[in-house]
Amino acid sequence: MSAIRILLADDHGLFREGLIALLGSVPDTRVIGEAATGEEAMQKAAELQPDVLLMDIQMPGTNGIEATRRIVRDSPHIGVVVVTMFEDDDSVFSAMRAGARGYVLKGADQEEILAVIRAVAAGEAHFGPAIARRLMNYFAAPRPADPAEAFPDLTAREREILDLIARGRNNQEIARELYLNPKTVRNHISNIFAKLQVADRAQAIIRAREAGLGTNSG
Repeated sequence: MSAIRILLADDHGLFREGLIALLGSVPDTRVIGEAATGEEAMQKAAELQPDVLLMDIQMPGTNGIEATRRIVRDSPHIGVVVVTMFEDDDSVFSAMRAGARGYVLKGADQEEILAVIRAVAAGEAHFGPAIARRLMNYFAAPRPADPAEAFPDLTAREREILDLIARGRNNQEIARELYLNPKTVRNHISNIFAKLQVADRAQAIIRAREAGLGTNSG
């Protein structure tokens, strides 16, 4: 299996050096470029087309959130992982709305950072434990909105699938649970993303949870 091609975007050279040392010590990751500003991150992302981009939030010029938004817009296949010291709600949700598929704190251990990179490279959304706890606490608050009212453009089947996505089910699990062909599930999910105007599963989960879907763990 080819190594995961990674672009690093952080204005601290020492931090980039540490990540390069870490990622160079495992066989399935390879750093293909570095950037010290948001503008440079966007330029290098367009040129190198990495599998995963590790993005800091605070950088000179264009910040990491805006850079993420533009990169995901132009190259949606690039998996952006925000690596930052900030764990406040605004930073976390701003990154997710911008299209980041992963979020991990700079104080995380090596195993956690590698787990996020590998998951995002595989097309999944993944957040470090500290961020996951914050998301769970946020979504634990009751959401009174009626999902049918929140998503009037969705069919009943699409709302059912969105509810399962919000519960963390993958495509195969949804297909089994609803007795559908996996291709049919993929088509429904593409329609859902288009109607909700979201880029990926992570953003769809946020919208679904805000509307009260996925709250039943059963």
